Amino acid sequence: MRIEHLYRYPVKGLTAEALETVTVDRGGTVPWDRAFALAQGDAPFDPAAPRWVPKQNFLCLMANARAALLRSSFDPRTGILTILSPAGDSMAENALTDAGRDRIGAWLTAFMGPEARGVPRFLHVPNHSFSDVAAKVVSLINTASLDDLSRRVGALRHKRRFRANLYFSGAPAWSELGWVGQQFLAGRARLKIVKRIPRCPATQVNPDTAERDADPVREIRAAFGHPDLGVYAEVIEGGEIAVGDALELLPN
Repeated sequence: MRIEHLYRYPVKGLTAEALETVTVDRGGTVPWDRAFALAQGDAPFDPAAPRWVPKQNFLCLMANARAALLRSSFDPRTGILTILSPAGDSMAENALTDAGRDRIGAWLTAFMGPEARGVPRFLHVPNHSFSDVAAKVVSLINTASLDDLSRRVGALRHKRRFRANLYFSGAPAWSELGWVGQQFLAGRARLKIVKRIPRCPATQVNPDTAERDADPVREIRAAFGHPDLGVYAEVIEGGEIAVGDALELLPN
């Protein structure tokens, strides 16, 4: 098996950033993945005592399809987050400072319009992941499974709908769903698959148009009797992972 693509998503719900190589630490995520989030004003999230809360408390594609129209990039060296709207206006602020986050939050709140609840806050809490699950994980998708889904529905279901960190080839379609509990090597890192990924209405959103023009959850259920596509893995031993590296399942 071979690693074909690596991605991080610095801001929950916003643009993927393609990577050629990444170094993961034991018990961690892809660095800067879901490191920032816009919390709705009524979200029960306390940055001083961070704990996981469901995605509905944040700007997310499941609830805020228009977010797919934004194009963002983050530079960890400078802390600068740049966001471009479909109207052509943009902002660039230091997301690692309180003042910068306040300005980013105000800009995103204005973009959200009536979908904003209360006074949203743009957040970064060091060592906290605004992931869809409480555990710190890396998400993986088998490209053969994506291809099989597209064949079955007769239309392309682009990988960007599913927002995984790591896409790999060389395994039979859907075989990864049976790997829960198994460890594998990805480049120089060792990970353990801990959970299948149940899909949600975020996958309805076309990543180019922001239209809800498909229903992959319904499609997967109809074809396979479950809503799952991809798996979550925890990092057991840290190391470097690069596009083109082998992915090797280890014997139980």
